[in-house]
Amino acid sequence: MSGVTTADLLALDRAAQDLLFRAARTANTFTDEPVTDAQVAAIHDLVRYGPTAYNGQPLRVLLLRTAAARARLLPYVSSSNRAKTASAPLVAVLAADLDFHERLPELYPHRPQARDWLSDSPSRAEQARFSATLQIGYLLVGVRAAGLAAGPMAGFDAAGVTREFFSDGRHEALLLLNLGHPGPDAWERRLPRLSTEEVVWTL
Repeated sequence: MSGVTTADLLALDRAAQDLLFRAARTANTFTDEPVTDAQVAAIHDLVRYGPTAYNGQPLRVLLLRTAAARARLLPYVSSSNRAKTASAPLVAVLAADLDFHERLPELYPHRPQARDWLSDSPSRAEQARFSATLQIGYLLVGVRAAGLAAGPMAGFDAAGVTREFFSDGRHEALLLLNLGHPGPDAWERRLPRLSTEEVVWTL
């Protein structure tokens, strides 16, 4: 094993590893090049295979393309995030479908009782948020796989965005995501990462 590097032990080639992780960064600026519906569909077609509890797939993605839609969002965005959100080619509101269990007879057919069990469960909303958050992680990697950059943001009034865009009462905003091709000075310096020894231990 002498001379074998971390990259050599992974199935993805080194270029793919760098695209998805080592060279990828959170973008703060973007070019004017648009993000198309076809690109979004290709990203989803890839990342939809990531696992979720009960195969429930509760993540919902609201794309804000029009100036009017963006204007509705900006008052709820923190001042430090407002300018880059206003100028990003595409902004997505990532939300959890709190009533995801209604689709379980289709998505989890071998356990038909799951829908009824979750219907009355106080943990249903927590399950929705947990699995949707997992899916957000997959989505960020999928955006990178498409050659795009992502700027995820938690600096916003989530309750306000939920009221503004999800009047049906079944969706809850979790995160905002700016999308596009990275522009000049898109990256801040790489921050430190914890080592394997600090994160992983064995019993």
